Amino acid sequence: MNAEITSLFGLEVYTQKGIYIGRVDDAVLDPENGVVSGLAIGDVNRDIFEKKGRGIIVPYRWVAAVGDIILIRHLANNAKSERKDG
Repeated sequence: MNAEITSLFGLEVYTQKGIYIGRVDDAVLDPENGVVSGLAIGDVNRDIFEKKGRGIIVPYRWVAAVGDIILIRHLANNAKSERKDG
């Protein structure tokens, strides 16, 4: 399936377990291979990530499905919770 890259902009991103990650602000392109290599996520869920900038980059290989929302593979480890526990 081919789609416009701009159709990804503004979509909400969730893990497969339904945890909100953020909203797609931009796409990271791999010009050598002509593919999307990542998604720039803004409006990041601060319960999952400590935001130290404008957002995060999610590797596109983590994307499990794209539709009205984007589903990514569930994040097994959470750096923020590890810091609290450790």
